Amino acid sequence: VQLQASGGGSVQAGGSLRLSCAASGRTLTHHHMAWFRQDPWKEREIVAAITWSGDRVYYADSVKGRFTISRDNAKNTVYLQMNSLEPDDTAVYYCAASTTVIVSASTSARSYANWGQGTLVTVSS
Repeated sequence: VQLQASGGGSVQAGGSLRLSCAASGRTLTHHHMAWFRQDPWKEREIVAAITWSGDRVYYADSVKGRFTISRDNAKNTVYLQMNSLEPDDTAVYYCAASTTVIVSASTSARSYANWGQGTLVTVSS
């Protein structure tokens, strides 16, 4: 499956952005999905994850209450709504897919087989 992330941009602290991850080549119906982020000084870290059916979602502690992951399998798209953005949220955001991963808030990037190209989010103070 090919993934295309979009929706990044530059916002001031307190602002909002909505990221989208559109899939092509195969349906996302049986894929668990996640959003990761990475800045130049850190390893790629998981932000949020959602099971293929959407019945369970997980968030990193740093984004709980501010970010919401969702999916529309009919549109083959996964979303990340980001509210109350902070400068520490600045990073390149990647979407990832896997049919076999154990979905959690601590799953490593190595567990996901398919990746989008990343979209840059910059939050200024």
